Amino acid sequence: MTNQSTQILLIDDDPIFRLGLVTALAAFADLEVVAEVDTATAALERLTTLLPQEQVNLIILDLALGRSLGSPLTGLSLCQQLKTDYPDLPILLLSAPSEPNQLAAAKGLGVEGYCAKGCAITLIVEAIGQVKAGQSYWQMLPIPTHSLPPPRWHNQLRQSGLQQIEAALRQVTAQLQQGNLSRLDWLFWTGRRRELLTARWIVNQLLPTDGAIVPSDNNYAEPLPRLTSSSPRPPVPQTSLRQSSTSALSKTSSEALQFQPSTPQGMTLTKLDSSLANLTNTPLEIDILQVERRRELLRTILYKFEEMLDALRFSQVTREQLTQKRSRLLHDLWHVSLTDFFGQYSTLAVGNQMIEMVDILRQNRDIVQRAILDKIPLVIELVANRLFESPLMIDNVSYPAHTPEAMARAELLLQNLIIQVANGVIQPLLNSFSDVEIVKHNFYDKRLISSREITRFRNNLSWKYRRDELVDEPRSIFESRYNLFVLSDIGIKKVAIYSPRRQELEELQGTQLAVTIAYEIRDAIAPRLRGIVGWVGKGVVYVLTQVLGRGIGLILRGVIQGVGSAWQDTWFSKNGERGK
Repeated sequence: MTNQSTQILLIDDDPIFRLGLVTALAAFADLEVVAEVDTATAALERLTTLLPQEQVNLIILDLALGRSLGSPLTGLSLCQQLKTDYPDLPILLLSAPSEPNQLAAAKGLGVEGYCAKGCAITLIVEAIGQVKAGQSYWQMLPIPTHSLPPPRWHNQLRQSGLQQIEAALRQVTAQLQQGNLSRLDWLFWTGRRRELLTARWIVNQLLPTDGAIVPSDNNYAEPLPRLTSSSPRPPVPQTSLRQSSTSALSKTSSEALQFQPSTPQGMTLTKLDSSLANLTNTPLEIDILQVERRRELLRTILYKFEEMLDALRFSQVTREQLTQKRSRLLHDLWHVSLTDFFGQYSTLAVGNQMIEMVDILRQNRDIVQRAILDKIPLVIELVANRLFESPLMIDNVSYPAHTPEAMARAELLLQNLIIQVANGVIQPLLNSFSDVEIVKHNFYDKRLISSREITRFRNNLSWKYRRDELVDEPRSIFESRYNLFVLSDIGIKKVAIYSPRRQELEELQGTQLAVTIAYEIRDAIAPRLRGIVGWVGKGVVYVLTQVLGRGIGLILRGVIQGVGSAWQDTWFSKNGERGK
């Protein structure tokens, strides 16, 4: 190996692609892939062992790393980490040219080169040489774009295809997670997963989320206009919510803002048109609603949140004041959303009385605040990001407001916020009017309309709150994470994000503290206990097979031989008597 040779660390989560690239590069004497990994975490760990010996002088990386598996540290995050920790180590992106904004963001971070997957190996070798020499190599970098919203049939066709692909991907992933797969089975399921990922890429290319594509001069999505008390308020584009059913509890649809499709609120609004089925094992209050009512409520909260942000901009609130106003902001958002969804003057006939529905629901304010609203995480961070373009911390890395990673995190926080506030809106309804017929007819899913199903549903919610308070929340604090409910193309799912929660951990008391101690003891004892059980198990197997098994085998063999000898003696004795 000469000093001019190039030692490469290959980072890609597709094992078949890694195998093909390593084989192709082996034909070039001055190129050597010294290590290959499939995750960002494994790459950082491997670099700590390789770089002190100067065994790596170039990285080849797939920008889409970790997205198909939902990894919190994706390719773009890894680029930023590498450029922070190893600024002199060149990076060549070898990715599909499907996301121009992501590529532009990577170039802005200082990444030296890019080649599209599928290009000729000679082109890749040329890019490697140019990047290693300290030059930039960007092969046909796509122009960042923004777009107009597509028609409704377009979204339905795209969602139908993606739902089938995602369902098949989950089955394939479950198969790959089995530890007893043979090499042949592993190759089969890996190839199947690659086919599905390719199919998903093709669907995204042929049926993109954006309709009419127009060039954009910006690398990132445009932010919403900032408003101050001295600046004129721009005209607000108007659209309408869907009409609710015409009944005693119906209300006319409210008007809503229209968002840029590439912003977190625009992406959230698009996902509200897809399935809103609960894909988690955790019951949610909004599960009892009809699908259209569920969609209407989430839309209402999204619009009210945007109106609240406009009010905060107009009042020129400071970053420090947001923390003091957190509970008030969440309460106000819940209050206006509840009023708008049910109707300010809706009345119910209960017996001989006419009851003001909203007034009764508001009496549950303290319960909702304590059980739901106060537990919504990172609300101030989300509001500050929208108002002051504050950066967001993701895995202890600070991302500026309009980077793709920060926008993706803001989208998750926004979706969790509107889902949790929606739960808070429906909880008083279940507490006060759960079995009122007109409420069931206008709001509830038909599968949950009987008194028995409603009681079962409420019991499940009650157990959820007990488990969350005593077990799940202490565990999340101990593991330094938040569980978020977010929207996907196929329904509501749960994701976990890392966030330091040291202060909350120190404040735990009673049963919650005991739960964290139990987990700590389990973490300390479980590996040793498994080792002891494994050792004892091997001893038992040895005694049963080598000692008792062989002894029983010898006894059985002796018995069989004795029976055989006796049979032979009897047979020869009879033949001898016949001869006489």
